This record gives sequence, C-alpha cells and structure tokens, in this order.
Amino acid sequence: MVALQHFAGRWYLQIIRFLLLFSNIIPISLRVNLDMGKIVYSWVIRRDSKIPGTVVRSSTIPEQLGRISYLLTDKTGTLTQNEMVFKRLHLGTVAYSLDSMDEVQSHIFSVYTQQSQDPPAQKGPTLTTKVRRTMSSRVHEAVKAIALCHNVTPVYESNGVTDQAEAEKQYEDSCRVYQASSPDEVALVQWTESVGLTLVGRDQSSMQLRTPGDQILNFTILQIFPFTYESKRMGVIVRDESTGEITFYMKGADVVMAGIVQYNDWLEEECGNMAREGLRVLVVAKKSLAEEQYQDFEARYVQAKLSVHDRSLKVATVIESLEMEMELLCLTGVEDRLQADVRPTLETLRNAGIKVWMLTGDKLETATCTAKNAHLVTRNQDIHVFRLVTNRSEAHLELNAFRRKHDCALVISGDSLEVCLKYYEYEFMELACQCPAVVCCRCTPTQKAQIVRLLQERTGKLTCAVGDGGNDVSMIQESDCGVGVEGKEGKQASLAADFSITQFKHLGRLLMVHGRNSYKRSAALSQFVIHRSLCISTMQAVFSSVFYFASVPLYQGFLIIG
Repeated sequence: MVALQHFAGRWYLQIIRFLLLFSNIIPISLRVNLDMGKIVYSWVIRRDSKIPGTVVRSSTIPEQLGRISYLLTDKTGTLTQNEMVFKRLHLGTVAYSLDSMDEVQSHIFSVYTQQSQDPPAQKGPTLTTKVRRTMSSRVHEAVKAIALCHNVTPVYESNGVTDQAEAEKQYEDSCRVYQASSPDEVALVQWTESVGLTLVGRDQSSMQLRTPGDQILNFTILQIFPFTYESKRMGVIVRDESTGEITFYMKGADVVMAGIVQYNDWLEEECGNMAREGLRVLVVAKKSLAEEQYQDFEARYVQAKLSVHDRSLKVATVIESLEMEMELLCLTGVEDRLQADVRPTLETLRNAGIKVWMLTGDKLETATCTAKNAHLVTRNQDIHVFRLVTNRSEAHLELNAFRRKHDCALVISGDSLEVCLKYYEYEFMELACQCPAVVCCRCTPTQKAQIVRLLQERTGKLTCAVGDGGNDVSMIQESDCGVGVEGKEGKQASLAADFSITQFKHLGRLLMVHGRNSYKRSAALSQFVIHRSLCISTMQAVFSSVFYFASVPLYQGFLIIG
C-alpha cells in the first residue's frame, strides 16, 4: 500500500503503521486462548459426576486423550481389583482348594495338639499313623512358612486408637487389621489365620504366632530380604525361640525359584496348571541353617553391606550363596478378580480403533487367562504364543512363523521380548503393531518403558499408559498420556501420572468423551481465532483501500490487539 502511494511523504512511518494495523493476521492470542480452554477442559473432567474421584494433574494435554492410538495397561490392580483371595495350596502329591481347607485346619490342629501332649508310650506306630503324621507335618511346615515369610504387620484398633500388636491375648481378633505393601501377602496371612496359625504381633526384630491352642510362638527376625521387581522373590531368616532352630524361608515367582529349590518333577507342571486357572502362583521354600553356617553368612553379609564399591552386586552375591538347594514346601494360588465393567470398556476402546497392549509381570498362562476373561482377546480370535527364545537364530525362526499368521493376538514373555528387541527390533515392532492385541508377561519396569518408547518411535502415534503400582511409573512417565489408577499398592503411579482415576472403567469416558470433546473444542477454538484474525485484517485492508490507503485503524481500542 505504501508503494501504491509512490512512497510519498514519510513513507517509512507508513510502513510501521501498516505493520501494526495488519499484525492481527498473526494469531498471537491463540496460545493464551488454548491454555484457557485447557483449564476449562480440566475443570469439566474433575466435575464429571460419572467419573468421580478423577484428578487432572497436568492441564496442558487433555485434548491428547482424544488422539490415542495405543493403550498400554498393567494387569494387577488396573484390570483387576487387587483384592486377593486364597484359592489353592499344592504340596506336590496333594492339593487343597477352598472346599478342602478344613483338612488343612485339622492337620494344623493335630500337630499342635500332639506337641502339647506327652510322647506316646507305644514304640511302634502303625503305618497309617506314620502317613498321617507325615502329611500333617508337611502341611504344618508349609503353613508355618507362609505365616512367617512376609512383610505384614498386624495392627489393632481399639477405642479409636491404633497400636502395634504385641501378641497379647487381650486383643480381640475382630480388631486386628493386617497392613502390607502387597495385597498378596495380606491374603496369605489371612488364610493362615483361617486355618489356625495366626500372626498376632510383629516388630522390626520379632514375630509372634498363635496356635489353635492359644499358645504363643516367638520368632526372632535375624535377616529379611525384601521383594523387588527385579529379583521377583523375598526371604526371611528367623530363629525359633523355643527350639533355637534357624530357618531361611523364601517365596517368589516360579521362574526364579525353579533354579533355587532342589530338583523335582512337578513344580513346572503344577505352576502351569494353576496359572491356566487364572491364579497368581508363588513358590514357597525353606532351608535349615546351623548356627555356624548362619554366623559365617552374617559376617560375609555385613562385610558386603559395608563395601564402598559395587555394594549392591556384592550383597546380591552373598545372598545368592545362601539361595541354593532349598527344600520346596508348597505352591500357593491366589485369585485376583476383574474390576467391574472391564470387558465393555476394553470392547469400546477396541471398537474406537485403539489397540490395547497388556504388560504384566505375571506368568504367561495367568496373563493369557486374564486377557481372555477381560475380552482383550475376542472369542473368535487366534492367539499366537511366542515360544521362549534364547538366541538370534531361534528368534528369527519364531518371527518367520509369526509372520505367516494373520489377525491373531500375540503373547510373549519378557525373556523372549528382550532377545527379539536386541536382534530384530524393527521386524518385531512391525509385526506386533499389526496385531489387534498384545500381551507381554514377566515384564520388568524397564521393559515396559522401552515398549512405550519404541511404539512412539516406530509408529509416530500417541500412546497412553495405565498402571497402579510403582513398577508402572517408568511406563507412565514415558508415554504421551499417563493415567494412574488409585489402587492398594500406594499412590506412586497416581502421583506420577497426568490423570488419576479410581477405576479402569472410567478410562472409557475419559478417552471417548472428554478426550474427543477436548480435541474437537481445541480445533474449533483454533479455527475461530485464526479466522477472526483473517477477517479483521481483510476488513482493515478494504477500509484502507477505500480511503486512499490511509493508515487509519478501522477498529479502535483493545480489538486492534487481537
């Protein structure tokens, strides 16, 4: 316009004035408008009565919920209720289910009744007595190990005051509450109470158990090795105050315990059978220690903990020296039921084009059973179980076999996943992304985060991670949208996530309703701001042209700043 005036007069001032007049064409207020809109979207999500308890911890990404292509979810506590119910006790030759727990109770009662009486006068017990006594002692050792190997603390609530238990008889059973970081351990201790061996007291150095005859058994805690997601096991060394015996108890996942316990021919088979029923399986073992043997271990253990360099490695090495040739006592099976409306929620997400991946630390059979029950895998859908591979050639053959299958869900273990990602990362991710559903079992927290990162890099699409425990934090933080479920394993995942919900079924409304509406509203708001700027600039150009390209504003006041 200055050129049409032939640069007459103080033309450089005219250029500056026209730049100011047409600055509206740049929607500089778009960022502010979008930020204000996101605050409103977050407020609407928090005020939604259909998803009570939802917390928005990041108000900058609500519209990304409507663009999710991959949903990665944990199993325990996320898809399930994380309310464990003891279902099965397996001793190798005999198994006890819920309808036969009275037999376990009778075995426990007979053992402590016999101990309280004098030794029988007869020297030659019958064969039937020997068999019964042997089975009773086996059941007793298994229940005793379960009652001692844990991190559970009994707490008594009386008159509004909560006190640590001191194994005193005046405390009533109705006032006792078990507290632990894992619901699995609470379920196991509650079961031992139901069969007659009750945990009545615990502190940092001792535990007290009550027998069916109200006798208090005192145990000194010598060492405790807490559970970690990497080791997948926990152990405790206790001393029986009445006999002075030192025993090392350990429980953990079958994949790690198989190499620790003495050789047997039923562990792997029975673990698979229980896992196929959807039960969470733990292997319980023990090892009796002589006083000299424990003193030697304690000296090496203390020296390793005082080491300056490679302390963790040295401590683990010392502990592993004790984890050898342990006696296998039993298998425990605990059931974790699905949350309400998990099936319709997953079906809704699948119909919306969102691919769901389940990443769990459970056994392959347990994860597969849960995937079927939750309808993560439809009834008419085939399942390809990726067999265990240990080297590059085996991974190549298995990938070729999987490539020939179409429209089938993939189930893979963490060990096989590590080998495939090491040698055939691109090929594996290409095939996995074509699957309607993927189940990764025995996954470590590092592997969960790695899968999220690879999905983002290979597909370029948005991912959403859902979890409830501390092992899901890395996955949640790595994803584009992290959703934490407030569960019974603390609030680590909830506090680390962008959004916090109370139940998995709320995820459907969060993504399908609020995510989609936020995305559409942000798009409409962006179009409005841009078109408004274009309209104002166009009218200003027409106005200036009509009045001989005068640099006079059409709109006065604040409207000129957009």
